[in-house]
Amino acid sequence: MFEIPLLLIAIVLLALLFDVTNGAHDCANAIATVVSTKVLTPRTAVAMAAILNLMGALIGTEVAKTLGAGIVNADVVAGSHILVLAALCGAIAWNCITWFFGIPSSSSHALIGGLIGAAVADVGFDSLNGASIVSKVLIPLVVSPLAGFTAGFLLMWLIYIICGHIRRQKVNRTFYHLQVLSAGLMATSHGLNDAQKTMGVITLALVIFGQIETVEVPLWVKLACASAMSLGTAMGGWKIVKTMGHKIFKLEPVHGFAAESAAALVISSASLVGAPISTTHTISACIFGVGSTKRLSAVRWGVAGHLITAWVLTIPAAAAVSWVCFEILNLFCG
Repeated sequence: MFEIPLLLIAIVLLALLFDVTNGAHDCANAIATVVSTKVLTPRTAVAMAAILNLMGALIGTEVAKTLGAGIVNADVVAGSHILVLAALCGAIAWNCITWFFGIPSSSSHALIGGLIGAAVADVGFDSLNGASIVSKVLIPLVVSPLAGFTAGFLLMWLIYIICGHIRRQKVNRTFYHLQVLSAGLMATSHGLNDAQKTMGVITLALVIFGQIETVEVPLWVKLACASAMSLGTAMGGWKIVKTMGHKIFKLEPVHGFAAESAAALVISSASLVGAPISTTHTISACIFGVGSTKRLSAVRWGVAGHLITAWVLTIPAAAAVSWVCFEILNLFCG
């Protein structure tokens, strides 16, 4: 049986590994459009996204508090030292599967599913904070893609109205430069929402191990998670960049600007209220919304079916893997 301090160290290291895979998996959310429209080279885009992910991760903690106390009742699972470890194993496994196949699934929902599966395996459904899961996870799961689609559609439509009398080449030259700004906003909002999720998980582990009394994120946790996310982003996720940037809709700079700006607005708004939404869901929906303003046939709706399938499966699939991981770990550590 592991000594508690060693097991806690292992959990923290695994959580940071998850943050690295999250950054690599989801860096496409911030840079796919700016790369596909050839506004920035892949190397430059990744470097910019890594730096701004780091900055965004240090801005707030509302999402971290939701992950730390809003999914699992910490007082119910107190003393369950392998719960967070099993949750992380399940989330990382699902991330690796979807990363390998180039599927833009949600790392956020993989982590949430992992927590749910491990908690239920340990204590049962009484361990879950049902009201918070509904209000902070399930409702945003549905609302964020709809908000992204709507925001992308409306912003692109507004650009058409304002710039409709201007030559297309001139419009694209203008937005060629503006897209650097929108990509930066998207990268910052990604760090603001996604890096906080691992902060919340590590903080929950610290509470379970009795290292801290309340779900308040320590400074060293913020810095470690922000750095891990930035490192993962620097690694890149090129299969998913290809899916996001080319397979949904043939993007031009004006489309990239609209999609990224709309996504950054939705993600930042969710972060302020502590909703751990999927940046993948949101930017995908924004691209669909932007593409729909041109004509419905311009969007490859067949891709949407594959994306929706991945979205629906992520939480239960990650939960199931985490359940299995918990049972295996319990044999050795229980």
